[in-house]
Amino acid sequence: MVRVIAITLLFLLSSVAHAAQDPTAPLGWYSKKSSSVAKRKTAPLPKLQSIVCDDGSQCFAMLNDKILSNGQFVAGYKIKAITFEQVTLVRAGKTWNLEIFNSDIRQ
Repeated sequence: MVRVIAITLLFLLSSVAHAAQDPTAPLGWYSKKSSSVAKRKTAPLPKLQSIVCDDGSQCFAMLNDKILSNGQFVAGYKIKAITFEQVTLVRAGKTWNLEIFNSDIRQ
């Protein structure tokens, strides 16, 4: 009696495991299991809204609704340089140049 119950349970468990696979997948294909290594999430680039420069060529930029200057941080990115055309951001050894307008403007 115990043997019949054990065989029945094994049969039910094997059918559940089989149903967990994608029935439309090619034969012999198995999806990758998620790795135990945590993936680093990168912060999204700040949104550049405007650049204002005074006569002394000191420039300020509005990023994510904040007025910032060189050396300040926004959303985890350090502002390396601000020119009248672009803002240069640095994070983890990588550099991004944000521009107000796309350079490929067509008329």
